[in-house]
Amino acid sequence: MSMKPEQRRDLIRKYKGGYQAVADSLDGIQDDELDRSASDEWTPRQIAHHLADSEIRAAIRLRQLLAEDDPQIAGYDEAQYAQRLTRNRPIQPSMEAMRWARESNLQILETLNDEEWARTGTHSEIGPYSVEKWLEIYSTHPHDHAAQIRRSRGREA
Repeated sequence: MSMKPEQRRDLIRKYKGGYQAVADSLDGIQDDELDRSASDEWTPRQIAHHLADSEIRAAIRLRQLLAEDDPQIAGYDEAQYAQRLTRNRPIQPSMEAMRWARESNLQILETLNDEEWARTGTHSEIGPYSVEKWLEIYSTHPHDHAAQIRRSRGREA
């Protein structure tokens, strides 16, 4: 079932604010806060690197949905990526990767016609996967992680 244009606009608006939500949640973070979590969830460092991995993947997925016919979208083990790839790296490059992947996706989203919004593929974990489903997932994803960062810092979520 297809979304109404106003639903898409609302999700695009939320998508547009995703980077800033995470940046705000990290505002003033100290080095000693990056690798601990007051809430026993992922640490801010893990989240920042996960968001870069996720957004790079999201950018590829969106392009597959729009440029390929019935693409196969591969799932991945997010926790394994976070565990194996975080290391002790600075978070700023990952934050910039997230920021600019989202910006390039936004440029695409803002130009889609109804036929493009209706394009679908198959996700290895969730089955039928449309451009609209993609937007539903990625519009809220960084906001959820921003709340997680605030919890990890002992702040209100």
